[in-house]
Amino acid sequence: MSTNLSRVFVARLLGLDVFDPLGDRLGRLRDVVVLSRGTRGAPHVVGIVVEVPGKKRVFVPMTRITSIDQTQIICTGLVNLRRFEQRGAETLVVAEMFDRRVTLADGSGDATIEDIAMDKHRSGDWFVSKLFVRRGHSLSPLSRLRRNETLIINWADAQQGARTEPQAATQFVATHEDLKPADFAEALQEMSDKRRFEVASELQDERLADVLQEMREGDQVEILSALDVNRAADVLEEMDPDDAADLLAELPSAQAEELLQLMEPEGAEDVRRLLEYDEDTAGGLMTPVPVILPPEATVAEALAHVRREELSPALASSIFIARPPLETPTGRFLGVVHIQQLLRYPPPEPLGNLVDKTLEPVSDQAHISEVARTLATYNLNSLPVVNSDGRLVGAVTVDDVLDHLLPDDWRAHEDDVPIRKLGGRIG
Repeated sequence: MSTNLSRVFVARLLGLDVFDPLGDRLGRLRDVVVLSRGTRGAPHVVGIVVEVPGKKRVFVPMTRITSIDQTQIICTGLVNLRRFEQRGAETLVVAEMFDRRVTLADGSGDATIEDIAMDKHRSGDWFVSKLFVRRGHSLSPLSRLRRNETLIINWADAQQGARTEPQAATQFVATHEDLKPADFAEALQEMSDKRRFEVASELQDERLADVLQEMREGDQVEILSALDVNRAADVLEEMDPDDAADLLAELPSAQAEELLQLMEPEGAEDVRRLLEYDEDTAGGLMTPVPVILPPEATVAEALAHVRREELSPALASSIFIARPPLETPTGRFLGVVHIQQLLRYPPPEPLGNLVDKTLEPVSDQAHISEVARTLATYNLNSLPVVNSDGRLVGAVTVDDVLDHLLPDDWRAHEDDVPIRKLGGRIG
């Protein structure tokens, strides 16, 4: 029988840097891939998933790992940079095994997997050896006293639950809480449909809304449709109105209307107005809630508004000045104050003295090509959008335009993606 030479716990490896033999950083470890051996024994560890620059996840076989401990991982420089695709017999430890319920062989009840140890044998192969588990509900009064007790057990001392059972996602969400929404969305998209729904169900509404906004439209629809209808409406309320409108436009009209009815009236009204526009127009792209202030407001007030954490950098770059009412559609639109101007004037200065009146707003019916050319010509991050009465109805940002111009499946592309032809040169 092979003898164990080294042991590492997977949770302690997550986020570790992976280096080549020369000390150049390749990326960070995000998961471990194992292959079930059925009744023959513990799963065989076949490789790791590494996030390389560009946020792409690639597979590195264990045969190319030369050193692995709790501080760093070293592999040969020969790494295939094709995007990792999970095969049918493979299991991702973090995504699919953490939080899974098992039944303890000693009859003391159930437990939940919180970590997994893998051992390297003399043959050079790695195998799952130990499970770090937390007891769940128990079968006997004595065992109930030990609920929430943690222990390390052999792989063989736990009976795995059926793969069709719901799997908790607490550990996965906690482990990845620091990921940016776009990176969390990419991790979700690499999961099976079942696991994706389990993780989505564990997220708070605001976090799920942020993540959904970074996902492909088809995946957005699947996740939202799998939620309880009341929770789906709550998540839509947390999304930016333009993103919520885009998502609702992909749903059957009856389902979309049901969700709008369940949303708060104010948020639903913003989304309904956006749904009235064609998707290729400024109105179809804009957000109806940019930073809008009256001319009497001061530089200090404007800076306080653009510091809000939920604002994107593009929206925070401009303050739109209008007469009351300040909710869109506003009173008469007066112009824009750029954030650089705020930094050059004292806090008490009224914004009316700083308005850039040379920047022409675009019509809410303007085509996307006109919006893109204007942004490129004047090197802008955002543009005011007005209706036929000259009232401000929203703002289009450069990221809104990029999302629209890129192919619908651009998030799934590994390399450069072509821009849709606009029928004319931009700029």
